[in-house]
Amino acid sequence: MTMSHAVPDNDRPPPVRAVFSAVTWKEIAYLVSNLPLAIVGFVYAVVMVSTAGGLSVTAVGIPLLACGLYLSRQLGRLDRARARGLLGVRVDEPTPIPGPKRSGGFFPWLWTSIKDPVGWRTVLYQLIRLPWGVLTFTVALTGLFVLWPVLPYLVRLMANVDRAMVRGLLSPSDDLERRIAELESDRGVVVDTAAADLRRIERDLHDGAQARLVALAMGLGLAKEKLLEDPEGAAAMVDEAHGEVKLALQELRDLARGIHPAVLTDRGLDAALSSVAARCVVPVKVVVDLPGDPAGGAVGDVAGGAARDAAGGAAGDAARGRPAEAIEGIAYFVVSELLQNVSKHAGPGARGATVEVWRAGARLMIRVSDDGRGGASPSGGSGLAGLAERLGAVDGVLVVDSPAGAGTVVTAELPWRDRG
Repeated sequence: MTMSHAVPDNDRPPPVRAVFSAVTWKEIAYLVSNLPLAIVGFVYAVVMVSTAGGLSVTAVGIPLLACGLYLSRQLGRLDRARARGLLGVRVDEPTPIPGPKRSGGFFPWLWTSIKDPVGWRTVLYQLIRLPWGVLTFTVALTGLFVLWPVLPYLVRLMANVDRAMVRGLLSPSDDLERRIAELESDRGVVVDTAAADLRRIERDLHDGAQARLVALAMGLGLAKEKLLEDPEGAAAMVDEAHGEVKLALQELRDLARGIHPAVLTDRGLDAALSSVAARCVVPVKVVVDLPGDPAGGAVGDVAGGAARDAAGGAAGDAARGRPAEAIEGIAYFVVSELLQNVSKHAGPGARGATVEVWRAGARLMIRVSDDGRGGASPSGGSGLAGLAERLGAVDGVLVVDSPAGAGTVVTAELPWRDRG
């Protein structure tokens, strides 16, 4: 009778495992493929630079260099894709250079192309990769037969050098790319804001003044029909129509004030902000200190909707002491929105608010503070978030400090541009 005994687990042979991991094999493939691609890139870079440089004294040299740098970008895209697939390096693609139409013409495009930092760094990458490619190809291929026990460590070391080269030379220009992304985002904000303003104006006209004018026309038509039969009734309808005209005019004034108030154009920020403060439900102190402004440094107090003349001669406001019209309009809009927030959200315990405007170097500073309930936050799609987007569209900044129960301080910065 034959008896079989179970083999203890510790006596079993180890499971079959791959000599190298998949990551190591990918790195070996990358290092081995370095040499043929490096030869192609090196030859291209040398021929392109030498040919374009030799022909730079002719009319075709500079355009040829621009086209060569464009093709260098394509080689860089291929190298980024190879590094992404074999080394796992995640490098963003650079922003394409706009064509001649978007650049404002052929010569602006040509100048932008020949000073393209991404293209020149790709050329540098192709030049220095040839000696490195020879080294990595030799070590990786020889190590498979001679140095295989330590090959994973050598491969990882060389692959890390390649990763650093790809990140350092083939990545986008951080400052330039960040600025381009900001400008593209700001352009979208400006377009969306303009469209929203147009919709608001159309809605206000349709629901407000237009409706009143239609009712006015109908009322006057009925009064005309009753003029001979019922003069007293017709007179009453004309009086009613007169009241509708006054209301329609007031709504049109309010609408025009919301677009761009006349007092802002005529007398500057000091008088315009004092007018806004007059409509706030809490007393507001307005302090505007702008250089060159005859009313600069004036302090205006507005209490319970009764405004005093804070400008004190702002009608003769010198244009040299005022910011550009666009910046001045945004400053007015920001203060107007913030004071509306004070009226709506400061709470019954708020005793007053302060508006301060001054210039600090190349920035126009605005601070609106109140002693209300606090707890304001620019997150969550609130009105403060919209203000921050509007300010960001012109390189402005909005900072909110609003601890619960301790009031709110909102500081806004705008770039100062002199009025032309």
